[in-house]
Amino acid sequence: MAEEMNIHKTDITFEDGHTIHFMYDQDSDDLEIVFERGRANCTVELTEHIILRLDRERKIALSLILVGFSSLTQPTEVGPRSFPMASLDHLSADLRQTVFKIITTPPVNRFLKVSCFTPTPA
Repeated sequence: MAEEMNIHKTDITFEDGHTIHFMYDQDSDDLEIVFERGRANCTVELTEHIILRLDRERKIALSLILVGFSSLTQPTEVGPRSFPMASLDHLSADLRQTVFKIITTPPVNRFLKVSCFTPTPA
């Protein structure tokens, strides 16, 4: 007897007519936000918990995968959690530029807020 998978799916259509598909796997606590269905030809680990699937030729996001979703959404005493994207330093300049454009524009920026931290010199 096969075990039943505990996956919840829902779709949301935004004012601009774009439909986003959500798939939450309760057992693994992973959420995939699908912007466009298709085969990814590039996957970038933004953080150890956030993965971007994209079509590199068309320079569009296909989905974001949030690994350990519940822990990512837990607030801190001073507000939402932040996660460094240090792994982007290892990408080629061209791919890094494409990724930054994708994550700072719709539809990705509806779900992922990107900020910059600049330490103050001592």
